[in-house]
Amino acid sequence: MSHRLALVALVAASVVEAAFERNLAYSSPSRRHPTLAVPLAHVSKRQTGGVFTAAEVNFTHGVASGDPYADSVILWTRLAPTTESVASELVPEGVVPIYDGAEGAQVTNKAACVEFRIATDLPLTNVVDHGRAYTTSDVDYTVKFEAQNLQPFTTYYYQFNVCGSDKASPLGRTKTIPAKDQKVARNINLAVYSCANYPEGYFNAYANPVHKDSVDYVVHLGDYIYEYKGDSAIANRNPQPDRETYSLFDYRARMGSYRTDPDLLASHAKFAWIPVWDDHEVADNAWKNGTHNSVGDVFRKRKQAAVRAYFEWMPIRQVAMDDSLRIWRSFSLGTLFDLVMLDTRQYDRDLTVLGGIAGIGENGPEVEKLVDLQNRTIMGFAQEAWFYDQLRQSSARGAAWRIIGNQVVFSRMVLGGILGDRPFNRDQWDGYLANRDRVYQTLADGKINNTVMLSGDSHAAWVSDLAWLGKRDYNADTGAGAFGVELAGTGVSSSSPLGSKMPKFAANLLSKWLVSQNPELQWQDLYYRGYFEMSIGYEAIEAKFFGIPDVTVRSDDEVLLARFLVRNGENRLARNPTVGGGQAKSGALKNGKVG
Repeated sequence: MSHRLALVALVAASVVEAAFERNLAYSSPSRRHPTLAVPLAHVSKRQTGGVFTAAEVNFTHGVASGDPYADSVILWTRLAPTTESVASELVPEGVVPIYDGAEGAQVTNKAACVEFRIATDLPLTNVVDHGRAYTTSDVDYTVKFEAQNLQPFTTYYYQFNVCGSDKASPLGRTKTIPAKDQKVARNINLAVYSCANYPEGYFNAYANPVHKDSVDYVVHLGDYIYEYKGDSAIANRNPQPDRETYSLFDYRARMGSYRTDPDLLASHAKFAWIPVWDDHEVADNAWKNGTHNSVGDVFRKRKQAAVRAYFEWMPIRQVAMDDSLRIWRSFSLGTLFDLVMLDTRQYDRDLTVLGGIAGIGENGPEVEKLVDLQNRTIMGFAQEAWFYDQLRQSSARGAAWRIIGNQVVFSRMVLGGILGDRPFNRDQWDGYLANRDRVYQTLADGKINNTVMLSGDSHAAWVSDLAWLGKRDYNADTGAGAFGVELAGTGVSSSSPLGSKMPKFAANLLSKWLVSQNPELQWQDLYYRGYFEMSIGYEAIEAKFFGIPDVTVRSDDEVLLARFLVRNGENRLARNPTVGGGQAKSGALKNGKVG
């Protein structure tokens, strides 16, 4: 080959690789981990089949946006070939096939070419950024762009199309966050979700803020998918694959099944999401070294597959190139609040209870011996140090609020009675006592105010003052002595801890007992599935909890169950003269009425 031809080939290869580079799905979650990255040299080397035509591909799973910054946002779609257009081609010699696709299928040598544009107007005429990239089977035909050069706290509209054609995706809407030093002119509204089990019900909770257009951003605290084999009593509500998920193909197929739900698609298309995972994105009660039914090499491969599929399918950023599992990150929304998203499940969690009833499980006695250890951590010491630094920096810079996105219930929760003060769920922060003490100590030492902990996982609603019981005086009637507030939401569709058949009056009786046994717990509900919204202003935060009357049918019906106020500087739930205005529609409210 002449020098000129060699140069031309080198330039062409660089252009092709650059076209893959723009698709961030190839770099998530980390190129430094051989089982979690896609080497672009391998991908570009075997693209000998050319590019799919517009007729050979479809936008199969809508659009999504997420992880908004003041000047950029992640945009997501999936452009996949039709079954008929996928040729059974062999992988070129010397290239390692990466795609864990349908069992027995060959890897196609073709790529799909995707373009995006983002604009300030709905006709998409005032375009502020655009670009193109390839996607292949190596990343399950997912596409992630970072739209850049955007203005703070501004609404944008975006769309994808097949390169060189008018075949387009659905339209999407997104919004950047305020600049870090920006005084925010109005309240910022969030919808907060967790625990969406596809077979157990419809995702009505996702759609209702879309219908109301009531929020700016969505925060998801985990259990976006469930790994179980589907066993639904609702027609056509069992996701693929028809088994528990273990392989990369399994997790991709499960994510794809969930992303066919029209209400979930609508939420992704209208709001920028800020998500984090919990345990079921891998498997039930996962910790750093296993689950109740997978350990050792089986667990390691399972977790790698789950993490890779999650990063491919979710509109999130790669946080750190040198940390393949890091999803913990933070966002500064003007001077109004800092949102700190923790990973208290997958990153470096010490042993938790496995299987059975949380707090007992198959290894309950073993865990019970560990709960008081000083070196026990729910998130790993690297993340702990980062978290405490985030709290201190946020307070020092003068942000009005510190909002903490976390997977599991933070406050102490006991059943009381013959069990006394022993917490009933060691899978929550109650199983990591020293770690929780270190959080409280950081708040106390730094005199850090206005901390609001958001929690999911439990499939029930819990609203509490953050009280360091046994270490600092606390008055349950006035809230004096509290360090902040915890807002813990129920599941989108996942069944109550009491099951789906428990009548409301019986669930409310148990809620009343729980409130009576836990001084910091101000409201609790076990009956409803749903979500909550937060309206965050400089003077106060208002939280509204919504219940879905029936998740077995698609409907936009919802019940405003309870509302709560947190005033700036008070570090407790406001009493007016009692919490929540003294009235709730379900559950039990301390010093209040239900009905």
